[in-house]
Amino acid sequence: MRQVESTQAELGGTFISEVRINPKSRDDIPVLLRGLQQIYQKRSVRVKVFEFLSTQLHDKVRHDTGRPGMDWWRILVLATLKQGLNCDYDRLAELANEHGTLRKMLGHGIMPHDYNRQTVADNVRLLTPQLLDEISRLVVCEGHQAAGKKPDASLHGRADSFWAVSKT
Repeated sequence: MRQVESTQAELGGTFISEVRINPKSRDDIPVLLRGLQQIYQKRSVRVKVFEFLSTQLHDKVRHDTGRPGMDWWRILVLATLKQGLNCDYDRLAELANEHGTLRKMLGHGIMPHDYNRQTVADNVRLLTPQLLDEISRLVVCEGHQAAGKKPDASLHGRADSFWAVSKT
């Protein structure tokens, strides 16, 4: 049966809430991992996300087998990275096997655990871009509540922009 998350930490593993993600990195992977870490740390959000997944994927996942599959947390992390990085399954499997911070976010400790490309593809395909979009909406609604805003209220922000002009 597929679990939401592993019930037992791996040897040498780090609690996901304690994974150190480089705050000075300008790469996109740490940004995605920080967002996932926030989802994980706030239990009410995490519960809503996984309840949503269980209702949406009930017919696509076999619940009658005892075969252990990749848990939902790991699938969510990898699917978020795939969509956020716009990468293929080969790169995603490479990241899952070699990126240290990502492996900590997946709940791995010192024991070796390699992901086969096909296993990654088969599991990540369960979370379509539409499902990830709905999860994003859930998380944004929670963020609005945390900020004391109504769900339909507008939020204002500031950002810098950069335009690169190519001379060809």
